[in-house]
Order: sequence, then structure tokens, then C-alpha cells
Amino acid sequence: MEFVTFLIDFVLHVDKYLEAFVQTYGLWVYGLLFLVIFVETGVVVMPFLPGDSLLFVVGAMCGVGLMSYPLSVGLLLAAAILGNQSNYAIGRRIGPRVFQWDNSRFFNKNAFDQAHAFYERYGGITIVAARFMPFLRTFAPFVAGVAQMTRTRFALYDLLGGTLWVGGIITVGYFFGNFPWVKLHLDKIIWAMILVPGLVILWGAWRSRSRGAGTNS
Repeated sequence: MEFVTFLIDFVLHVDKYLEAFVQTYGLWVYGLLFLVIFVETGVVVMPFLPGDSLLFVVGAMCGVGLMSYPLSVGLLLAAAILGNQSNYAIGRRIGPRVFQWDNSRFFNKNAFDQAHAFYERYGGITIVAARFMPFLRTFAPFVAGVAQMTRTRFALYDLLGGTLWVGGIITVGYFFGNFPWVKLHLDKIIWAMILVPGLVILWGAWRSRSRGAGTNS
């Protein structure tokens, strides 16, 4: 319970934690950030780690000179791409056996099924779109591996999606993250980053189900 409380506080106040880490450990912060992004995108049981908010805060810190913009973008882009490649490789290795897993503390089968349905409907572009959707971005490369998507095609979408996600959000944070209004309402912005993509997914699933029901009737 204490870990869950700490995790929620870390996600909502990642700016304070990251700034303290930078001031205390200096360049080691880049290693920590690489690890967080790699694990969040590369380990299918770790979808709860901060991604969008972390990148935004990194951009804001680059904007005030606490961190290097080119180093942050390059390093975290590498982490995002390698994480997806790892997740994809795990999916290819495990294959159809995953469909026999049950809900557990570390695996949400409903979330996996939603990612699978989304992937089946929209194909490879899911790899790009899922980058901007918490939870879904952790499962999408795994599902691509399970579905035996060709490695070359996956790598292309992985590179495109990773570049847009890492480069885009860090750049937005760089230019806008230090506005007084943004800093004052950062916790609300982080909640929006988490909830809005989820609502979009639910709305899309509802629309798809409604159309399916209409067709069947």
C-alpha cells in the first residue's frame, strides 16, 4: 500500500522528484530516465510507470538549463526504441500462450485484449498511435510480436512513433513547461495526460461496439 501511495505521488509530482535527483546525483539522472522509459515500454508488466509526464518534465528542465536537450532526446529516444524492440521480441517468443494467462497482480488481461483488438483493427499504425496512450503503448509492441508482425515493418513504425513521442513531448515541455500557469497546474496536466487518452480509447471501443451491434441487428 505504501508503494502504491509513493507511486501515485511520484507520478503526480514527478517534477519535484526529478529536480531533486538532478541536484543530488547530477549526470546519473540520465541513467535513471533511460531505465524508466526502457522498462515502461519494454516490460509488459510495467505499464504504470510515468512516460508522457516524465518526458514533459524533462523538456521543462532542459528549458531552464538543468538538463541537456539533445542528450535527453537522443538517450530517451534510444530507450523508447530499444524498449519496444525488447517487448516485441518477448511477444514473438511467448506467442499464443499469452492468451491463456489470467488476470493477476502484474497482468491485466482486459487491457491486453483491448490492445489486441485495437491492433487487429488498425494494423501497424497502432505502434505509432499507441506511443501517446498510457498502458496501450506497453502492450502494443508485445501484441505486434505475438501477431508475428515482420521485424522490418515493426522497426519502421517503432522508429517513427518513438521519434514523435520522445522528441515531440520533450520539445513541448522545453517551450511551455516553465510557464507559471503550467507549473501551477502541472498535477492537473499530468492527470489529463493519463485520463484523456484512456477516454479516447473507451470512446473508440464504445463506437466500435455500437457499430457492431447495429450491423448485427
